[in-house]
Amino acid sequence: MPSKNLNPPPGLNLFPSLKPPQKTLAFHQILVLVITFLAYASFHASRKPPSIVKSVLGPNDHSNSSLTESNLNSTLLNSSSIDAGWAPFNGPRGTHRLGELDLAFLSVYSIGMYFSGHVGDRVHLRYFLVFGMIGSGIFTIMFGLGYWLGVHVLGFFLAVQVVCGLFQSVGWPYVVAIVGNWSGKEKRGLIMGLWNSHTSVGNIVGSVLASGVLEFGWGFSFVLPGVLMIVVGIVVFMFLVVSLDDLGFESPGKEIEMDAEVDSVRSSEEKVESEKAGLLETGDSDSLAAIGFFEAWRLPGVAPFAFCLFFSKLVAYTFLYWLPFYIRHTAVAGVHLSHKTAGILSTIFDMGGVLGGILVGFISDVIEARAVTSIVFLLLSIPALLFYRVYGSISMFANISLMFLSGLLVNGPYSLITTAVATDLGTQTMVGGNSRALATVSAIIDGTGSVGAALGPLLAGYISTRGWNSVFLMLILSIFLASLFLIRVARTEIKAKLNEGKWFWNSIGGH
Repeated sequence: MPSKNLNPPPGLNLFPSLKPPQKTLAFHQILVLVITFLAYASFHASRKPPSIVKSVLGPNDHSNSSLTESNLNSTLLNSSSIDAGWAPFNGPRGTHRLGELDLAFLSVYSIGMYFSGHVGDRVHLRYFLVFGMIGSGIFTIMFGLGYWLGVHVLGFFLAVQVVCGLFQSVGWPYVVAIVGNWSGKEKRGLIMGLWNSHTSVGNIVGSVLASGVLEFGWGFSFVLPGVLMIVVGIVVFMFLVVSLDDLGFESPGKEIEMDAEVDSVRSSEEKVESEKAGLLETGDSDSLAAIGFFEAWRLPGVAPFAFCLFFSKLVAYTFLYWLPFYIRHTAVAGVHLSHKTAGILSTIFDMGGVLGGILVGFISDVIEARAVTSIVFLLLSIPALLFYRVYGSISMFANISLMFLSGLLVNGPYSLITTAVATDLGTQTMVGGNSRALATVSAIIDGTGSVGAALGPLLAGYISTRGWNSVFLMLILSIFLASLFLIRVARTEIKAKLNEGKWFWNSIGGH
């Protein structure tokens, strides 16, 4: 029966044909996935401009290349003219200051996420999500206005990035919580992998937009993604339905409580099932109402995956913010690429990330072992990064192939942990399987990861002055540390699988 207290978004009141019973529950589940996909893709599109304009704002130094003077002269004919940079980023400490910009944004973003996730379980998600999107769009545009206003004060750019990071912190916990409201208890790695490709798609869109207008002035590279963010924010306000109750669909709460009781019975009969990855633990479903920040930290599996994401996201965001700069300042087949070409070429890494997120989700579903899958991808990414650094400059084909492979292996675990793993942990039986804890748990995991994301680009800005080999060494070390945090969880998964096999063969022998 329809609920008496319906709260549909304004767009559905303008178009009554989108409401039930004209549209089914399945239609609205898909619509929520599409709108939240577009919402978070726009968040990432607005984060991409700083990485695209780094090579324009910062010092232009090709000293790391092995080009002769004649080769360099011919190279400059094949690329756009090298700009003089933009004060205060064009001096000897230019890369340091660019790294400090990333730190300003990402540190506030990570801190803000802890608070926004806690608030997200207690406020109307659509209003606050739109608030974050509009604010992010405005301050992204404001950064670009520094170009036309002739701003050369570091404090201005730092202040804009700090406020923008605060608005951006609203995004992730809220889209995860909204998707969780519509997804119920079951979470599939493949589905979440497909949905989480919004991260890479947003990076690609942001790169193409920012690179496409870079030749007209770097300010445009910020204005277009900022406007896109505001437009998508309006769409979210008009059409995003936060929960089933808003349209009068029957709440799945009772079914979830029954599922929790069934899980409790099953866990007592088959103890192995409840030990998978250390993620499931029976408990009182009423504890959800009182769950807090520190209590969420103590949920099984939250801390290991959070610290794993710290190092995994450190690597992913170093590529997000520095890959176009690296490509611009590293000769490919003896030729330095233009700013625009370097920015567009960097999207190959994100294309690999799309496939990586889908592939890691599918594999983790098949083997039912999230931690084992993540460790395998992390360890395989180490040789991939080595090959990209050593052989990526040989030819364009080698550069594209190895960049795609690196993106696939680096972004795969990052995608899995921030989606399927976060929703698994946020709806485990300890919290009654209720998705209302999702914003807090996902904020803890992604917030911790974002601390690493803040640290990575900053370190890259400082370490790159010593050579890119040092940067790649930092990335490889971070990946290794990320895999270490999941060893205990992976061991539990493997032990559970072995016990399942013994149980299976013993049951066959009994017959």
